[in-house]
Amino acid sequence: MEKRHPLPPFTVETAKQKIQMAEDAWNSKDPLRVSKAYTVDSEWRNRNIFINGREEIVKFLSGKWERELNYKLKKEYWAHTDNRIAVRFEYEYQNAAGQWFRAYGNENWEFDENGLMQKRYASINDLPIEEKDRKFK
Repeated sequence: MEKRHPLPPFTVETAKQKIQMAEDAWNSKDPLRVSKAYTVDSEWRNRNIFINGREEIVKFLSGKWERELNYKLKKEYWAHTDNRIAVRFEYEYQNAAGQWFRAYGNENWEFDENGLMQKRYASINDLPIEEKDRKFK
C-alpha cells in the first residue's frame, strides 16, 4: 500500500508540511506528479467540474496547464483536524491572448490513513489583472 507522509492525524506542523508539498507539486505543472498525492479513486470538485480518480486528475491538469500559462501558485494554512486540512490559495496565470489573471480560493482536503488525499473541494474565483499588478514572478 502506498503511503504519502506525513500521515494523519495532523499537527499544525505536519499540516503545513502537507500544504507545502502540494504547492511544490502544483508549481511543477507535472500532472502525473500531482496525481500521485491522491487516492486512485479520489473525488474532486474544482469550480463546477467534478473529477474522479487519478486518470481524470491527469487529464484535467494537462488541459489546465495548456490554457493557464506562466502558472504560479501560493497556498496558505487555514485550519486542520485529524485527517482534514483547509487551505487558502491564490495563483496567477496568463491566457493565450496575453491577459493575466489572479485566481483566489479555498480548498478543503480529506486524507485517508495512508496520507493520500481522497477528497478535494475547491472554490475558485478569477480576476483579470494587469501585468504590473502581479505578485508572483
